[in-house]
Amino acid sequence: MAIDVRNGLTYATHDGVALQGDLYLPASNKPCAALVAVHGGGWQLGARSQFQYWGPYLAERGMALFAISYRLAKKGTKTFPHAVQDVLAAVRFVRGRAGEFGVDPERIGLFGASAGAHLSALAALGGAQAFGGGAPTDVSAKVKVLVGVYGVYDVKLMWDYYRLASPLENNIENFLGASPIVDRRLYFDASPTSYATVANNQIAVLLSVGTEDDLVDRSTQTDAFLLALKQAGFFVRPCVVPGAPHYWLSDPIDERGSFSGFFAPRLLRFLAERL
Repeated sequence: MAIDVRNGLTYATHDGVALQGDLYLPASNKPCAALVAVHGGGWQLGARSQFQYWGPYLAERGMALFAISYRLAKKGTKTFPHAVQDVLAAVRFVRGRAGEFGVDPERIGLFGASAGAHLSALAALGGAQAFGGGAPTDVSAKVKVLVGVYGVYDVKLMWDYYRLASPLENNIENFLGASPIVDRRLYFDASPTSYATVANNQIAVLLSVGTEDDLVDRSTQTDAFLLALKQAGFFVRPCVVPGAPHYWLSDPIDERGSFSGFFAPRLLRFLAERL
């Protein structure tokens, strides 16, 4: 199927920074579902090109994908909740121009990897009510599904890991602007698990993680978040990828033995059922 690729679309301007995304659209006469895709990189690095294979893959199968850049943190410059607001702005951008893009405004979801899964989960479950949304707008930022891949869902536990692994540079602390010793409530507010409540359970969730993740602990992050979502009555499905470490979502999907190739049909089935 032919697809339409529109690179470098500015979806918002926050703090004088033009935020851009790459849009992959199917060639279709009927409105399609869309995913806003949020890259990983420890809240400080990464690029939207991580979804360069997923955009065409999904568009060829009748779904749009909008892969975004967002404000990145560094030591002395926090980007919480700013990066979450960027994700919400991207959802509003796609919904607000749904007619132009051929997108069904009622069928929009979020797709994030690692730090991007964290931001996507906060945007999906906390939303504008918890995090604001930058410029006032009457366009909703609500989504129908959340897809999180090797995500961070409890930032206090991730802070503990960083403190042991790299005591002089803590990505979580840079992102949030304070340590939990100074502001423990901040870490509660910035953890997606805190929003796994009955009030939010209309969103369907797919969580994927590898059995050999060497950066984000599966049991205290994905497994614990999965349990919290189940307890709150969410429709939630796990996809455990045998042998996969961290950072595999950007691998070619059709490559022999690709972990992305293992995940792809399971993602399609989930989206067909829930988006």
